[in-house]
Amino acid sequence: MARLQNALVIAEAVIAVLLMAGVLIQTPKASGLGGTIGGGDSGLGGGYRTRRGLERHIYWTTWVLVVGFLACSIANVWVTTHLH
Repeated sequence: MARLQNALVIAEAVIAVLLMAGVLIQTPKASGLGGTIGGGDSGLGGGYRTRRGLERHIYWTTWVLVVGFLACSIANVWVTTHLH
């Protein structure tokens, strides 16, 4: 079972790095908190706009990585507590 636990830890680390990259390459929707509330309109329509093309794929890929990271973490905890 040590092999399974090691594989889960490695998978969790790889997913964490990919998740950080996915979050960092996303385009910010507004400039800070003021842009989100509605001040500081810089041509974005008050901070709201739809995601299209590559931006949309990056957004959904990030969510898939979040779910994968959560599942991997829960599996790691379960393997650690139940199989020792």
